[in-house]
Amino acid sequence: MKYVSTRGEAPASAFSDILLAGLASDGGLYVPDQWPVFSRDDIADLAGQPFHDAAFRIVRPFVGDAIADDDLGAMCRDAYAGFDHPAVAPLVQVAPGHWILELFHGPTLAFKDVAMQLLARLMDHVLAERRERVTIVGATSGDTGAAAVEAFSGRDNADVFILFPRGRIAPIQQRQMTTTGADNVHVCAIDGTFDDCQRILKAMFGNAGFRERVRLAGVNSINWARILGQITYYFTAAVALGAPGRAISFTVPTGNFGDIYAGHVARRMGLPIDRLTIASNANDILTRAVATGRYELRPVVATTSPSMDIQVSSNFERLLFEAVGGEAATIRAMMAGLAQSGAFEIAAEALTAIRTDFDAGRASEEEAADAARTLHREAGYLADPHTAVGLSVARRFGRRDTPMVTLATAHPAKFPDAVAAATGVKPELPARLQHILTADERLEDLPNDVAAVEAFVAARSRAALEGATL
Repeated sequence: MKYVSTRGEAPASAFSDILLAGLASDGGLYVPDQWPVFSRDDIADLAGQPFHDAAFRIVRPFVGDAIADDDLGAMCRDAYAGFDHPAVAPLVQVAPGHWILELFHGPTLAFKDVAMQLLARLMDHVLAERRERVTIVGATSGDTGAAAVEAFSGRDNADVFILFPRGRIAPIQQRQMTTTGADNVHVCAIDGTFDDCQRILKAMFGNAGFRERVRLAGVNSINWARILGQITYYFTAAVALGAPGRAISFTVPTGNFGDIYAGHVARRMGLPIDRLTIASNANDILTRAVATGRYELRPVVATTSPSMDIQVSSNFERLLFEAVGGEAATIRAMMAGLAQSGAFEIAAEALTAIRTDFDAGRASEEEAADAARTLHREAGYLADPHTAVGLSVARRFGRRDTPMVTLATAHPAKFPDAVAAATGVKPELPARLQHILTADERLEDLPNDVAAVEAFVAARSRAALEGATL
């Protein structure tokens, strides 16, 4: 299998290459040149399998011969061995026809762990084989950074630099990044929004000289392997609820569109998904785009669901590429329009294709809090504010004849004040993470400036200082 860029000006590449590259050299995102398709028997055979075995079967076609089966299987086992729940991603029924898919049982209590733990092992394996070192730079609205720091801390083949918007993530999210003490981890508070952090990240990837000098690699959901790791739980959840014998619907709280795009890939692979529903908070660019056909930036609004406080939803480009029939020139024109005027129009045919596969809804702060409060009162279940956004939207789009699964993207204890305000109950952080509340923090304050961030990274990257080859 080869991977192509959504912007059509980077060469088609193999899995190992796009794994390390993250973003394509032309600024586009990599997608596979074909979709592997699972038969009904293939899907049925996943029933009852341990999560790591199901993950191996789902991931394997995308990896091809880049990694031997024995090695890939071992990586899948190791990636999920540290999760607190034996099912890794268990389902909890909270109402007739409505389930919550808990994706917060990993080491940092967020759904990002499911993909990031596997990504770290995949990258480490390829780097060791090539005897190379890379510099990982990521932008985070909260959970990606913590998951990346946990997954890559102490690894010899990579230095990790995480950019986050100062004052715009939860205190626990920040402490998960800043208290590891690992020498290869550098956490940087940027004076701006998540979109500013993401803009700086993309600019660094677009600077060919800098990118080569530090051997830049990405772990945001722009990296295809992040999407790949997230496809897994759509299959395991659907099979647990009767797939392939019946279709399942999913509601996904999302800002950067990566998590719900993974569900779209699962459907393209043959999983019987009825509806995929985008759940947005006040930063509702995706919901507006699906409703109106106009993708238009607006100022980022701070909410109690900070991981969704995003206006530039990078992974939406992957869906657009498919919706326009793989016409890379059209995508380049759209992205140029976004850069120049902060907006672009989605052609009618492409918009129809998107609406065929997706619903989209928005939940205000009050609506999300009400959904959390109602769920706690009726089912005794505490939901974090991102999950509450999904629950609110799922109320509107659920169908009686199709099971609805709302993705729970974070443990409620990561956002204790918001949960307490909605439900009157303040969730406790699990005992294994209590130490981060008092541990010393290590972080750098950096200006909202590409050159300043590049200088900081270059001065500390072992790949730049010692040479990329070990």
